[in-house]
Amino acid sequence: MKLLPINVGPLNPTVPDLLIGLVLFLLCFGILAGVLLPRVKRTLDEREALTTGRTHEAETILAEAAEVRSRYEAELAGARHEAARIRQQAKEEGAAAMAAARAEGVRERDELLAAGAESIAAARAAAEAELRPYVDVLAADLAGRILGEPLTAPAER
Repeated sequence: MKLLPINVGPLNPTVPDLLIGLVLFLLCFGILAGVLLPRVKRTLDEREALTTGRTHEAETILAEAAEVRSRYEAELAGARHEAARIRQQAKEEGAAAMAAARAEGVRERDELLAAGAESIAAARAAAEAELRPYVDVLAADLAGRILGEPLTAPAER
């Protein structure tokens, strides 16, 4: 049996070619692992740190926003309570002012009625005092008209 010659080429390398390729591969891998991979790892670590830092920063901002919101809601609740208290106080003051005005009006009305009654009583007394001397004369004159004959008034006393 005759052995066929082996073609030596890129598809059928020889052992020294394989060893040279293996050495070159290990050399390239060593350069990549020693120089490029640390740089890539450092860049990836920096990105991770920035991303994690941003996430932590975002969480901090969200916590601060929640705290500010809770303080705002507490202040708003306090303001609503204060407004309700002021409304109630104004309602009470208004009711008190209305009651005072009503009492003042009643007092003034009573004073006016009393003054009017006194004025009427005084005017009546004055008219009565003024007309009293003429009652006899007026009565006799009225009686004369009714009877149709003139009557003389009795003599003044």
